[in-house]
Amino acid sequence: MSAKHIFFLTSVSKSLYYGTSQRHVEQSGDFLDSSLRQLSHSRVTVALLFNVKREAMQEQGSPTPTSSPLDLPSSTLLQVNSELSSIRKPEPSAIANDLYAEWDTMETVEAVKSAIEEHHEVLMIEADEHAYGKLLRQKPDFVFNMSEGLHGVSREAQIPAMLEMLHLPYLGSDPLTLGMCLDKARTKEILSYHRIPNAPFAVVRTMEEFEDTRVRFPAMVKPLHEGSSKGIFNSCLVANTEELQRETERILKTYGQPALVEEFLPGREFTVAILGNGVSARTLPIVEIRFDALPAGVNPIYSYEAKWIWDKAENPLEIFQCPAQLDGELQEQIERICLEAYGALSCRDWARVDVRLNRAGKPCILEINPLPGILPKPEDNSCFPKAARAAGMSYNELILTVLQIAFTRCRLATSPRKTPAAVIA
Repeated sequence: MSAKHIFFLTSVSKSLYYGTSQRHVEQSGDFLDSSLRQLSHSRVTVALLFNVKREAMQEQGSPTPTSSPLDLPSSTLLQVNSELSSIRKPEPSAIANDLYAEWDTMETVEAVKSAIEEHHEVLMIEADEHAYGKLLRQKPDFVFNMSEGLHGVSREAQIPAMLEMLHLPYLGSDPLTLGMCLDKARTKEILSYHRIPNAPFAVVRTMEEFEDTRVRFPAMVKPLHEGSSKGIFNSCLVANTEELQRETERILKTYGQPALVEEFLPGREFTVAILGNGVSARTLPIVEIRFDALPAGVNPIYSYEAKWIWDKAENPLEIFQCPAQLDGELQEQIERICLEAYGALSCRDWARVDVRLNRAGKPCILEINPLPGILPKPEDNSCFPKAARAAGMSYNELILTVLQIAFTRCRLATSPRKTPAAVIA
């Protein structure tokens, strides 16, 4: 994708620039151009498909992190080497139940519903085994899909596949893209084919294969088919073969899936929100994850503890900076590879791309999330809404904008229709 299609938001002037031409465009609170911000005034029926977190997940406790000498700021490249072999790694929290980590709270679902209701009717459908029958009976005009699923490596693709069977247009990527992005190794293979930088890796499917694992230490170990930091604990940064074996065995046993082993990228970490399709795909202001905001002594990774335990809405960590402080060249590199990855995986409408710098300070793709988290409150530290706010968009504007992007892609001819108020189907 040509850089001329990328917008940049500067933290000083809050103005937009075209990447290569440096043509200055005044910003008046809008990030996207007018063609993407014009919302339909015709009301349609939008089915909101969702999964809701279980109470057990929301009420879990907050363990105290174990101290470790690896306490380095994100402002410079972390100097990680063989000396890590002497560092003690805390075990994953025994009380952490991450089964529903990817699911939304009812607060988030209600916030999305409220935003859509500004222009359309909303039909609420929980994405469970009864969803197909409800969709078949209700026949909505469009589906706002935010369902993650629970069972199987294709769980995020199950609802979109169902929608395609029913010929219902929907928001977001298709089943193939959702399935590939949830398989981190397949994603990395596709990125590597397109020469988009990512960390060297290996997949361990059984402990019998463990001896064949060849990866440079320190390394990261994570489940192959998870998101929202599921299975990624503070202990997943390993420094030697003994620690690698321990974490690999834990993932195989706990999650019943292969372990992805990656060379650890020791530099700064960012996440990039993207809106749009084809040449109209745009990056929002880049978010940096600042590891110096984590509790003292923990590893510089965005772990499950960092995302869900130590960072609480009532006492949020100052872990994000948006827009990230970047020189122009590094910002262009990050935005370029993110848009390339978005295109290579055939993402649609929106996605969030995670990036980390390698030892040489070059950006590499960590993973791609075509079902981005969209927690509504600023104190919830949800990256996509945070990037949208930095671009001058409210939460409701973000939801309505991506909805209109999907309408345009689907060539949805909207027309007024009378439907009941939002109900649980």
